[in-house]
Amino acid sequence: MSNATIMIPVDTATAAKYYAATEEERRKVQLLVRLLFRATAMPVEGTLQNIMDEMSDEAQTRGLTPEILNQILSEHE
Repeated sequence: MSNATIMIPVDTATAAKYYAATEEERRKVQLLVRLLFRATAMPVEGTLQNIMDEMSDEAQTRGLTPEILNQILSEHE
């Protein structure tokens, strides 16, 4: 799959945290964004639970652990 670049407006604090993140952390954020957009593009027949399970499986396959996710989420409270 080829990559494309998109621009998403965010507040300055979010941008600062993103640019201060390690390359690995940035890849994980990018994965979360990809999964979010893919999930919203799924047919209506997919239940929310199925979508969430699929996102979770793919994220775990790519190395996102519950601990890393909690860390990412706690930084944005």
